[in-house]
Amino acid sequence: MAENPSAGANAAHVAAMGGAGLDNCPLMPTYGPPPVQFVRGSGCELFDRDGKRYLDFLAGLAVTSLGHAHPAVAEALSEQARTLLHVSNLFGTEPQVEVAQTIDRLQGGGGQVFFCNSGAESLEGAIKLARKLGGRGRYVVVSALRSFHGRTLATLHATGQPEKHETFQPLPEGFRHVEYNNADALEAALDPSCCAVLLEVVQGEGGVNVADGDYLRRVREICDERGLALIIDEVQTGLARTGKWFAWQHHFEPSGGPSGAARPDIVTMAKALGNGVPIGAVWARRPIAAAFSPGDHATTFGGQPLATSAARAVLRTMEAIDAPALAATRGEELAGKLMGVPGVTDTRGMGLLIAAELDTDAIGTTGPEVAAACLRAGLVVNGISPTAVRFAPPLVVSSEDIDECLEIFAGVLAGGGTD
Repeated sequence: MAENPSAGANAAHVAAMGGAGLDNCPLMPTYGPPPVQFVRGSGCELFDRDGKRYLDFLAGLAVTSLGHAHPAVAEALSEQARTLLHVSNLFGTEPQVEVAQTIDRLQGGGGQVFFCNSGAESLEGAIKLARKLGGRGRYVVVSALRSFHGRTLATLHATGQPEKHETFQPLPEGFRHVEYNNADALEAALDPSCCAVLLEVVQGEGGVNVADGDYLRRVREICDERGLALIIDEVQTGLARTGKWFAWQHHFEPSGGPSGAARPDIVTMAKALGNGVPIGAVWARRPIAAAFSPGDHATTFGGQPLATSAARAVLRTMEAIDAPALAATRGEELAGKLMGVPGVTDTRGMGLLIAAELDTDAIGTTGPEVAAACLRAGLVVNGISPTAVRFAPPLVVSSEDIDECLEIFAGVLAGGGTD
């Protein structure tokens, strides 16, 4: 079994914060003490305070999809910081328009965009839009068990993990949870109070669980039959991560067909959109977006010039390198090579969002313990469940990076989760 890193992590955290004890740490303990403090990065590499190099196969939880310190993003931020930082959404700015147009084009067209600052905020906007569309008395959003949609009070209740709810009860009303990949259970949970269905194509935080295409298409039919909005949460999967621009495009036509309805009504995104710069967005088909009127929703910093300049550079670069194709190719390579690692029993996921299922009895340790040992060995991954480790490297990852990653990973598993 891997040793417990808590004592060393606490000491490192306290030292980094300059205090003599945890009581002196200036940060609230919402994440626990960090086991390492990174000071710089480049591409798929990170470096800590002591100069130690790490291979990053988590990308800030699928955020830095172009890698760390990408020159196009750095230059865009530098130029914009010298030009214009903020004017409020009472006025327009130039980069905001291009980013919105590009997002709409990548969604298949015929929609409009609302900018915010994070994934949770994008879900808040989507929920409010669905409620406004539904009208008075239709406010319930049905989501899936094991889903994850954010940490605000509303998005926490939308998250289908009841163990996360108890501490913060009572939570806002209007949310139900049903079994993932079960269209019958979903249909049975619907009544006239419902306004929307909210789903992830891949449940990232919930364990990298992948939705079945027939299930998603049936959900679309049910929403059409019941007059419900279909919201797809692409906060982690959007912007090429799964091998398509958006994960829903594996199962629906981007054009949406003649009516535009054979696709989601509302799509949320964040994470990779800014490659590390905080920005989120809600896209909705125009007939859906029209439910909002001036004053219905707003945010001070959403879509401000610095964030949208970064997003513009990200989107231009992603299109230039054909990021979806990169994710599909490297994802297939990573998944295939993982299956050759002793102790890995299966993989699941799409593109470069992959979970490796472990034979924990054979290796004598758990997913989180393996991830901790990998970190000590110079590899950043995530123990997503007691039996699985998540891999989500930058989309620009190379075959050499993958081989180095698996060499470290295999060594950790061979050592029973120790390094």
